[in-house]
Amino acid sequence: MRKAFVIVSALSLGAFTLQFVLAAVGAFTKPAGDDAYTLHSVNGTAVIPVLTLLTILFAALAKAPGRVVGLAALPLGLVVVQALLAGLANGSTDAAGASTPFGLTIAGLHALNGIIAVHVVVSVYQAARRLVGPTPAVATPVVVREGEPA
Repeated sequence: MRKAFVIVSALSLGAFTLQFVLAAVGAFTKPAGDDAYTLHSVNGTAVIPVLTLLTILFAALAKAPGRVVGLAALPLGLVVVQALLAGLANGSTDAAGASTPFGLTIAGLHALNGIIAVHVVVSVYQAARRLVGPTPAVATPVVVREGEPA
């Protein structure tokens, strides 16, 4: 189960990293339409939560220390905050539908929360790797020649 925990936490880290790429794709899509952030939204609302739940499950099944299981659960809370920030930022427009300073500030917090989430997911992955332990070294035979001290 510990190797499965490492694999799922690595997949989760990959999904969180991909989320930044997909945000950039949305930001630089020309002309920008309502569907520019579709892949970012799908990854953030479906893939990341599922992988986060699997990471929590495998951390518990791997009998990781409580601190590690709690650390594995933290991204789920950050994902919920992320969705709330995105909704608040998107809803904070003026009568013409243009962004407001408040909405842009919340959008900045959305990005900051994403950075924090990636940092936490990196820590989860590192903790999972530590649980598996170091790779055993291969023993090298010692050759003693006649007449030499051992």
